[in-house]
Amino acid sequence: MNRRQFLASSTALLAVRPSFAQEGPFRTKYFPISPGIGLHDLTPAADGTVWFTAQGKGMLGRLDPKSGTFKTVSLGQGAAPHGVTIGPDGAPWITEGGQNAIARVDPGDLKVTLFRLPEKFAYANLNTGVFDKTGIYWFTGQSGYYGRLAPKSGEMSVFKAPKGVGPYGIAVTPKGDIWYASLAGSYIARIDPASGNAAVVEPPTPNQGSRRVWSDSKSRLWVSEWNSGHVSVHDPADGSWKTWKLPGERPRAYAVYVDDKDKVWLTDFSANAIVRFDPVTEQFNVFASDKANANVRQLDGRPGELWGCESGNDRIVMIQTITAG
Repeated sequence: MNRRQFLASSTALLAVRPSFAQEGPFRTKYFPISPGIGLHDLTPAADGTVWFTAQGKGMLGRLDPKSGTFKTVSLGQGAAPHGVTIGPDGAPWITEGGQNAIARVDPGDLKVTLFRLPEKFAYANLNTGVFDKTGIYWFTGQSGYYGRLAPKSGEMSVFKAPKGVGPYGIAVTPKGDIWYASLAGSYIARIDPASGNAAVVEPPTPNQGSRRVWSDSKSRLWVSEWNSGHVSVHDPADGSWKTWKLPGERPRAYAVYVDDKDKVWLTDFSANAIVRFDPVTEQFNVFASDKANANVRQLDGRPGELWGCESGNDRIVMIQTITAG
């Protein structure tokens, strides 16, 4: 860790006071982070902490929900991190668009390792990443690319998306298939891990703006549609689609996450809320933020907990499911 990283890590150890509100069988807590830090994505770790990207300051952070404290580490000069996920090695891996690289941060000493994209893909505009079952890291670049990285060897391959600009969210299914969503292209695509080719699948709503994608336990793909305000599900087994419009006027569905009970969580910028959808009852629960312009850009979770970054307020939000007894 260099001096800049050490200072960033040391000075950002701050105590915060989580607040919460009761909402039926759910409880919402807010964890304020530094104003202006530019929160974007997050992912819970096995040790109970939560890693988050601070795009505005070029940092990765780690929140301890028990104490409400957090630390940050600089990812390097010009860094602008977007997505973060936990790898098989237990470390956070980041799509670091500012340096056009995939970044790994050691959870122990916070050492940053960069895997840079080839120069000919210098403006990939990296977005999100996911690990497949073999330990290969797959990522998207909104300028019209997707790619893969073999962490052990450092070998990287980058591919041009079939419809150009747009690749955004990415997910892996329980069956091991890799899918990404294209915001500008308004489609989802399955990647062949052997050839790297992407097979486009068109949702039923034209120009819907498929932004993020997540798999449920049955390997069905749930898609948040930014332009249409819909949540859709695609079953690759039979090619079927189902679509629901989020409640309210002119919804804007940004993030999507499917929890361990196969309930679907989304964020709606227009409603300033996180929305829970039950595919069985086809009913929505709406969890409005207690502050305006929350702009939750990404969701992730673990059993009983839903996590998101309020980029507009630089707060991390957690919604707990309260169980009887």
